[in-house]
Amino acid sequence: MPRKSLAAGANRNWLLAGAALVAATGIGFTAAKLTSPKPPTAAEASAEKGEAAGAAHAADTLVMGPERITASGVQVQTVATSGIAGEIVAQATVEAEPSGQAALTARAAGSIARINKRLGDPVRAGETLALVESREAAQIAADRATATARAELARKVAARERRLFEQKVSPRQDYETAQAELVAAEAEARRAATAAGAADVSRDGRYVAVISPISGRITAMNASLGAFVQPETELFRIADPSRIQVEAAVTAMDARRIQPGDQAVIETTSGETRSAVVRSVTPGVNEQTRSATVVLSLAGGGGVLQPGQLVRARIVSRQSATTGIVVPEEAVQTVEGRDAVFVRTAKGFRVQPVTVGQRTGGRVEILQGLRGGEAVATRNAFLLKAELGKSAEEE
Repeated sequence: MPRKSLAAGANRNWLLAGAALVAATGIGFTAAKLTSPKPPTAAEASAEKGEAAGAAHAADTLVMGPERITASGVQVQTVATSGIAGEIVAQATVEAEPSGQAALTARAAGSIARINKRLGDPVRAGETLALVESREAAQIAADRATATARAELARKVAARERRLFEQKVSPRQDYETAQAELVAAEAEARRAATAAGAADVSRDGRYVAVISPISGRITAMNASLGAFVQPETELFRIADPSRIQVEAAVTAMDARRIQPGDQAVIETTSGETRSAVVRSVTPGVNEQTRSATVVLSLAGGGGVLQPGQLVRARIVSRQSATTGIVVPEEAVQTVEGRDAVFVRTAKGFRVQPVTVGQRTGGRVEILQGLRGGEAVATRNAFLLKAELGKSAEEE
């Protein structure tokens, strides 16, 4: 075969191979264009961003109702602005308010004829707890009846003398004498009635009643059926659990830093807390204990506190120069490698990252992340952390 024909055949083969390569490249580009995903629109991108933000927000919140919070034992405490140095820790005692307790005594000598209540029973104001059969009660009732009769007689005599004087039958002197005797008789009747009322003498004059002036419960009882008691002998002691106060003993130096209106937290031995406010501070110190007394009023009643119970008071002095917030150490939890607290919200709790300062005596100073007046979980806050991790795993 001539050399020219061989060259032409080789060129034709190269051209065919090149055309096949170009066609394959075009087909591959077209297939890739048809199968590649479309770029998201602006609305789709915004929706995806919102879903991501919602997921992130859900990871930092925990929905819990009040019943569930109570059942879990998680306690919530409202924080106040103060530093570690602004807290004054003192031992305290729960006491009944002056108007929240009463000592019931026998108003006359006699024997106890009836007992209507037992130790620990609830009582209402004006309820009779016992009856004392007494000769003195009979004498008081007789004096009352005699004075009432004399006042009635003097009233009739004065009325008759007035008519006679107006008719000019008797002189003015007789009328004036009758008026004076009426005034004296009425005064004696009022005295006898007051004495009978103060002694709580029964209508028949046989018994002296022991009546409670307040509502509450019987906390002490020294009465036995048939026992003879002397006047002013204490038989019952009544206390109203809802009307209590806390008395804390502080040093003279700390007492100068405390003012009425300062916030405080009452802690029981079981770890429960109650909010309180300083009501008053004694101006001097006790001669035996060398300490001043701070009287604290509880917010929302006594609750679990009972008179005579020993507690600890943490008083936040407004004279402190620091502005940090102090919370119990167990309120600070580590969430995703950072210090955080659980802030109470309307629906549950919110994870709030915080910056921690000093730690002492089971208390932690929060430098950043919290504001005064916010409520945070304190006791059993670790349960919220576990619940948050459980919710994240389920999602």
